[in-house]
Parts: sequence; C-alpha cells; structure tokens
Amino acid sequence: MTLIEPGPDFAQLFTTFEHTAFRLETRDQYNSPREAEAYRKFVAGDRDASYHENWLNMVRQATAEGRFFSRVRVVGLPLTDYIRFSMWISGFTREAGDDIRYLTREQAELPHYDYWLFDSRKLVKMHFGDDDRFAYGEVIEDPAVIVKHNYWRDAAKHHAVTRDEFVARYEQRDIRR
Repeated sequence: MTLIEPGPDFAQLFTTFEHTAFRLETRDQYNSPREAEAYRKFVAGDRDASYHENWLNMVRQATAEGRFFSRVRVVGLPLTDYIRFSMWISGFTREAGDDIRYLTREQAELPHYDYWLFDSRKLVKMHFGDDDRFAYGEVIEDPAVIVKHNYWRDAAKHHAVTRDEFVARYEQRDIRR
C-alpha cells in the first residue's frame, strides 16, 4: 500500500492521467484551507470563486488535450451550506470541462468514502481527519478492488443527474436559498 499526502505528489495525479479522472464525493462537508475564505463569503451572501482559478485552468487544459474530469456527488437532504457552496462552484467547473453530477444518499448504493479513479486503473481512496480535512490518499493496486470501484463509478454516473436537473428536481426541498 502506498500513501500519498496532500501536496505535489497528489497534485501530479491530475496532470499525468491519460484519459479520465473520476471522483466519487460522499461527504457533506470538506474543510479545505484553500477555499475557507470563499466559503465564508458565500455563507455571508458574497460570491468569490477566484480561489478556484488554478483548478479551472488545469481542467480547461486537460479538456483541450482530450482528457476528461468527471465526478458524482452523493448528498444528503436537506443540503448543507457547504454542499450549496460546492453546487455554486460546480457551475464554473462545468464550464471548464469537469462533468459534475448529483445523487441523493437515498438513491446511492455506493461506498461511503471518497475516491479518485484515474484511467480506470489507478485507484486512490481518500482519507479525512476528524476536522474534515483531506489527510492522505491510499493508492490501491488490487485489481479486483479496482474493478469494483469501476463498477461503482459506472453505476453512479448512470443514476446521477446534472446540477441543473438536481436543482429543478429538489428545489422544493430547499436546494436554493
């Protein structure tokens, strides 16, 4: 088992994949220092996505090169402020080329942890601390486990809907403020 801590080695995964990078997101809260100020502003009614520009540029470049980012977010209802914030940010990432889709927890029969799957063959299970901060990634090399995560990716993408479809379907449940 190989562990990857946040930093340059983990960041390199996003520039070296050949075809696809998929993430399953299962948490209602992420405590990322890089987005803390933007989140605080969002909750206060001020919108500032400038912190996200490096990610957006990387996604645009990958998309221009024919490499694709996608993810499925499994969310609980009612939505947390953090999930509302991430839904707002997903509008920018979608425009950059990152296909983000949504499932409710009641619809999902998926693992209850986050992972990245690169090129359908490199699996990185994400681990978080009690403070909701990303602590490290666990590179899993067992082919049977990787196949199972490919299945979960395919099932999640099949059942998930776009952000706009999700908002339209669940807005009566307080998706928008």
